[in-house]
Amino acid sequence: MSDYIKITETPSDHNHLEKMDTQEILLKINLEDQKVALAVKEVIPQIGLLVDGLEERFYKGGRLFYIGAGTSGRLGILDASEIPPTFGLPHERVIGLIAGGDTAIRKAVEFAEDNREQAWEDLLKHKISELDVLVGIAASGTTPYVLGGLEEAKKHGILTAGITNNPGSPLAELADIPIAINVGPEFLTGSTRMKSGTSQKLALNMITTALMIRIGRVKGNKMVNMQLSNTKLVDRGTRYLMEGLNLNYKEAEKLLLEYGSVKKAMEALKK
Repeated sequence: MSDYIKITETPSDHNHLEKMDTQEILLKINLEDQKVALAVKEVIPQIGLLVDGLEERFYKGGRLFYIGAGTSGRLGILDASEIPPTFGLPHERVIGLIAGGDTAIRKAVEFAEDNREQAWEDLLKHKISELDVLVGIAASGTTPYVLGGLEEAKKHGILTAGITNNPGSPLAELADIPIAINVGPEFLTGSTRMKSGTSQKLALNMITTALMIRIGRVKGNKMVNMQLSNTKLVDRGTRYLMEGLNLNYKEAEKLLLEYGSVKKAMEALKK
């Protein structure tokens, strides 16, 4: 393990937090949050490499796996869970795994992240292969669960990426595509659910949204493959068809419900 400064553990630039009034606390948190998007901008080239690698593999039936612990693991699961309703892909194409299993989504599981072998065991249950891509998420860049999973994946020829907030960390050095987002010290020293977590969420948004656009799950700027799982989404899809096909509301709604998605309805009418 090389020497590096663990930025996520460095003292906050703000002190005596308990002496601040509510408005001062909120304004200073917001001041720190404004740094996050600019830090993410610095790693766009690396995110682009990951998206391109995913696109190539997705066309061949590959999948995207996220592994993480605590906040990082939950963010991966959140991103994965949004893919089916937003883009109409099966749940099996983007999968989020967290140290400690599903119980850890809501409640921390003690020492689960310290098990270096468990991630690979979890991935084997999904029959991970060379067609897939594994993204490890760890603000510290030192989480054993994540590092162990990436080590085994690399041995099996699987493309790996690592999202961390510590440049030079073990995760950044291990991953084929290191995505090291330096957001600086947290407002509350070491609380990586704050800026670090926000930066991870922004990166995950970019990865899957760009990927879904690249593989044809978006038309123009519309979610034409979204699942029609509630009244709001049916109404949204209906309005997409009204705009795209010059139909009235009733015509568009009938067409949408008949074919089950905006894309299928558009293709059917054009034929």
